[in-house]
Amino acid sequence: MRKVVTHDGSITFHSNEYDETYHSVSGAVEEAYKKFAEPALEFVKGKEEVSILDVGFGLGYNSAAVMDKILEESLWCKIYIIGLEKDKKILDKIKELKPMIKTYHIIQDLVERGKVNDGYEYDREGVKIKLLVADALQAVKTLGTKFDIILHDPFSPKKNPELWTESFFKELRKHIKDNGMLTTYSCAGEIRRNLKKAGFEVSDGPRVGRRAPSTIARPK
Repeated sequence: MRKVVTHDGSITFHSNEYDETYHSVSGAVEEAYKKFAEPALEFVKGKEEVSILDVGFGLGYNSAAVMDKILEESLWCKIYIIGLEKDKKILDKIKELKPMIKTYHIIQDLVERGKVNDGYEYDREGVKIKLLVADALQAVKTLGTKFDIILHDPFSPKKNPELWTESFFKELRKHIKDNGMLTTYSCAGEIRRNLKKAGFEVSDGPRVGRRAPSTIARPK
């Protein structure tokens, strides 16, 4: 696993298994804020609690960026996150990092002090996180919760195709609230068709470091 400095100065890593970086080289932290955190803000206003499923937790940038934005908007909002990540080696890198994300210390506390049998847990000051070290394809079937927000951030459809299929999106559809939102970085035609067949409506999300937009999907 090789360290990569992205264009905004933040760190990501190159996966030997998938032969891809965990984040866009145009800016790992920028991508987390623009493509995942900012679209999620609409769920904060007036809410006392927000639930999030983070598929492809990786270094935890997306979850931390979302926490930042939520707490900027509503300091008293309770946050509940379930993260899915099968590669423990990337989780071991978290303690080495100092990204420009205010709440990243929570992610570091999670993996440094929160070890449990099937992953990691954190529960303090209105933030509750459960990180499962497991294959998302199987782990999502065991979840008994419906979420306000799903952050879908696996490796690319070419390298990690099993997490971009109609059948996997149907599993995610079962675990999203009727007024919820899924956000993902890919806008490929096949991916959007799979989302639609799985019961989502799709629209363009933000553009970061590339011409094409990301995708926002909502339950039909």
